[in-house]
Amino acid sequence: MNVQDVRNITQAPDTHASSPGYMPGWGNDFETEALPDALPQGMNSPQKCAYGLYAEQLSGTAFTDVRPERTWCYRIRPSVKHSGRYRAIDVPYWKSAPHVPENVTSLGQYRWNPVPHTEAPLTWLTGMRTMTTAGDVNTQTGMAAHIYLVTQSMVDSYFYSADSELLVVPQAGRLRFHTELGILDVAPQEIAILPRGLVYRVELLEGPARGFVCENYGQKFELPGRGPIGANCLANPRDFKAPVAAFEDREVPSTLTIKWCGQFHETEIAQSPLDIVAWHGNYAPVKYDLRAYCPVGAILFDHPDPSIFTVLTAPSGQPGVANIDFVLFRERWLVAENTFRPPWYHKNVMSELMGNIHGIYDAKPQGFVPGGMSLHNMMLPHGPDKTAFEGASNANLGPDKLDNTMSFMFETRFPQHLTEFAGKEAPLQDDYISCWADLVKHFDGSKNGT
Repeated sequence: MNVQDVRNITQAPDTHASSPGYMPGWGNDFETEALPDALPQGMNSPQKCAYGLYAEQLSGTAFTDVRPERTWCYRIRPSVKHSGRYRAIDVPYWKSAPHVPENVTSLGQYRWNPVPHTEAPLTWLTGMRTMTTAGDVNTQTGMAAHIYLVTQSMVDSYFYSADSELLVVPQAGRLRFHTELGILDVAPQEIAILPRGLVYRVELLEGPARGFVCENYGQKFELPGRGPIGANCLANPRDFKAPVAAFEDREVPSTLTIKWCGQFHETEIAQSPLDIVAWHGNYAPVKYDLRAYCPVGAILFDHPDPSIFTVLTAPSGQPGVANIDFVLFRERWLVAENTFRPPWYHKNVMSELMGNIHGIYDAKPQGFVPGGMSLHNMMLPHGPDKTAFEGASNANLGPDKLDNTMSFMFETRFPQHLTEFAGKEAPLQDDYISCWADLVKHFDGSKNGT
């Protein structure tokens, strides 16, 4: 992908604007300022910055990476002024790998009903509920999968994760992420990516809000290699949107919470840390509308591997094996001839956690409802239930529009371990394994079976 330079000048630093501005592109070198001429030109660190700002670099990769990801920020205070003595705090439902509770069994096929909304006052931090963990946060490998429940906004409270980037998949309600680099509004059927180390607070625009989070401990998400697919379809770079610069110049007692090596610490500061007036670089939060994803598939026979629906992938260092794949199953046409069209039965070296954003999933027309999740761990068999199998085996194979559906998969090379919340508190469907119980033997020794 060609790297583009994108310049955007926003005159109004009002972070409560009803329509945040965005810049298009994935991995671009962006350039944006909330006050005119706040960005230095031709250099990164002048002796004196305009408006009395401080120059500071935020690095998302090692300096010596093949293509370093970094952003130069021009802020009212350097971020050392947004940090003080830290005290450990308890965020009881947010867990990090390795986390293997002794009294919870992760070996099995699992499915959950939606975690119900609550009237309890829950923010982005207190409303996070970890379902599974995989790998090791200390060695920056693996991931965690969460459900979030948000019923109130963060007020004079800010957060960042030093452990991970967060892939946010809303299912109900709308959130606004006030970040150091600008504002992202995110609704169901959209996603957001919040980079490691980025400070933000979360405002509830419409609630209660519920959704899914993939916490990526490893290498950053990137667009998958397209191979023979070529330059078009799947997720196109232009459909990703980065925010324009917006800042807060607020002198008010605030708290900043940091997630670091799986632990949470809090510090008190005297002002808002969202004080970046201008920035340029390629390390930034983005949002993406999943309805812009253009799926490709079989147009003659056979059902392709689900990896063909990959939106984003986080490499593992082993070619062809992802730390995480984010895969989307949206509405699409099915046209294959003489073909069993739903996903086939299989066991997989990867672990597959799925979530339903809305509608009906074709392999499980019953029980997998919007807001629900399922987990098929590594090398555990799974596939269509009897209703899906019989329906697909006897269907008229004319062109068929798979409509009213949007679900996704967090797939990882590591086994996913259930948390106590997932095993004991979340609404687990105890009878899920029975969805295959009424599959019958058709074999009778004759060519056509029964």
